[in-house]
Amino acid sequence: MASIYKRGAFWRAQIRRGAITLSETFDTQAEAKAWAWDVERQLERGSFIDPRIEKSTTLGELLQDYERLVVPHKRYPGQERQRINRWLETPLATRTLASLRGKDFSLYRDARRKAGRAENTIRLELQLVSRIFELARKEWGYEGLKNPLKDITKPSGSQARERILEPGEFEKLHARLSASENPWAAPAFELAILTTLRAGTLFALEWPWINLAKRLIEIPPHARGTANKGVPARLPLSLRAVSVFRYLAALHQPTRIHDPKRMQIGPVNVDPTQLHGPVFGCSRNAVIMVWKRVVKDKQSGFPDLRWHDLRHTGVTSLFLKGLHPMQVASISGHRSMQMLKRYTHLDPSSLLPLLD
Repeated sequence: MASIYKRGAFWRAQIRRGAITLSETFDTQAEAKAWAWDVERQLERGSFIDPRIEKSTTLGELLQDYERLVVPHKRYPGQERQRINRWLETPLATRTLASLRGKDFSLYRDARRKAGRAENTIRLELQLVSRIFELARKEWGYEGLKNPLKDITKPSGSQARERILEPGEFEKLHARLSASENPWAAPAFELAILTTLRAGTLFALEWPWINLAKRLIEIPPHARGTANKGVPARLPLSLRAVSVFRYLAALHQPTRIHDPKRMQIGPVNVDPTQLHGPVFGCSRNAVIMVWKRVVKDKQSGFPDLRWHDLRHTGVTSLFLKGLHPMQVASISGHRSMQMLKRYTHLDPSSLLPLLD
């Protein structure tokens, strides 16, 4: 039988059943009796789920369990760890699982929006925690755990963008990037357009994958991605792309070259087949930081331009060269025509010669 008694201004219900001792505090005696009756019925039916684990475990601890048990088996664990670290820095990480409510995550969502974060970034952050709650409930012994993110309104994701480089912008950006202290920035900018590769794959390129004699990049399976985020196994290179890769090869030599004039970056007498390791001699972040300083410059910057818009520019340029959609998809790696269409932004006036 449950023991129900008044403690100060509140009512306390306590149940002892073998090694299990459960207790809760309520505002009224009726609430205490109802809780005790419900728990005793569950104990008799063998359906009782001990809630104490949810009251003693914090969200931060659950995030760390996920990082230890699940993240190492992900193909690309880096982004997951970044999101986990972001959550661990929030006050919500110190809260117990039982104390978290949907409102807490709604407030987090609104605060991230106010801070200017992209809708898709917020969606992925919330999706991570929701996934962890479901995994804990289904597989980690938290059977009674409710997912507080299940019913909140989540961002729909990234808005479709139509931004590509306008006439003259390439030259201006290339000159600004070439004038920076990072010699890798301008070639990376140009290759992002010429290859249409996403930043993650572009900066992961290694010299053994580059076959300039055949004008191909042969990307191994572990670096190709999955679903519509994939890249082709073999990527053809234009003559201009080959020249840029030769320029990058020269940057790896003891006597480096760094010609800020785009049109003078020609073939260099360096054998790339003798090189090993990453194509770029700096991190992705080092280039992106230079890029952001250039595009956000108040006087001559391009505040509405993002690095991923270079991929849009590259895909559009392939169509302007007359390639068939299937040929473009074989380069860009898109596995659906709908997504390929989203990345293509043709000026209707450019189609006029085809109509005559």
